[in-house]
Amino acid sequence: MSGFSDIDLSRLPAPRVVETLSFERVLAAMRADLVSRDPAYTALLESDPALKVLEVAAYREVLLRQRVNDAARAVMLAHAVGSDLDNLAALVPLTRRVVDPGDPDALPPVPPTMESDAEFRRRVQLAPEGFSTAGPDGAYLFHALNVPGVKDAAVSSPAPGEVLVHVLGLGGNGTPDEVTLGAVRAALSAAETRPFTDHVEVRAAEIVSYEVRATLYVQPGPSFEAVKVVAGRTLAATAAASHVLGAGMALSKLYAALQVEGVARVKLVAPAADVACLPHQAAHCAGVTLEVALV
Repeated sequence: MSGFSDIDLSRLPAPRVVETLSFERVLAAMRADLVSRDPAYTALLESDPALKVLEVAAYREVLLRQRVNDAARAVMLAHAVGSDLDNLAALVPLTRRVVDPGDPDALPPVPPTMESDAEFRRRVQLAPEGFSTAGPDGAYLFHALNVPGVKDAAVSSPAPGEVLVHVLGLGGNGTPDEVTLGAVRAALSAAETRPFTDHVEVRAAEIVSYEVRATLYVQPGPSFEAVKVVAGRTLAATAAASHVLGAGMALSKLYAALQVEGVARVKLVAPAADVACLPHQAAHCAGVTLEVALV
């Protein structure tokens, strides 16, 4: 199998079409334009009605330019979000997956949970790989990620003609159930997906569990409970973002997540070292114990 270009969209340079906006710069340009047309306005006071009109005009121009910036981002895969991303995906064509259908009959109704922008964007980026029928790793990855219940997948070839796909599930610690694994096998074994000479094996990803135990030292003043809640929230977001194949969990990420406002120092007890993961493994935070104490 041949490799594919998995471009990190977050590392792309800022597009030139998106301006860096400055109200002060726009206002200064308008004042200079006004003075060039009528030198009588050279010494405008802050209270001068003409200056107020210029400030309103400058503010409206900045709003308009921001709208142009937003419109430009809306047609770029790296920046499009929400329905803009949905419309870009329609060109591939792909639709956003339903993670949880919710319950419209509940009181109050529970709305469906949809695939996140980040997950959907990755599938859209991989979509051209699925056009191939030659069995490249990117194609297998694309088709695996399109199966409901799959959060991530890793593709390798231990020997010529052999394809090994590890699957990370959406629920719990990431271990996929047999229904999900069976669906991936069916998707990757379809005649229009798998080359005749490839033997495809699908396995569950290996889960590397870890626990976080830390003491957050604060100066007198902040509420211990408030600090713990905020730190727990940022830690949960960090753990969720790293719960993908091959990412692992670096201690530096844990320290950064726990160093929230009000925390003077973090004493991280566990894990004692970086949680390293191979491409077919995913790090899962199995528990969190946070204590707050005065410096």
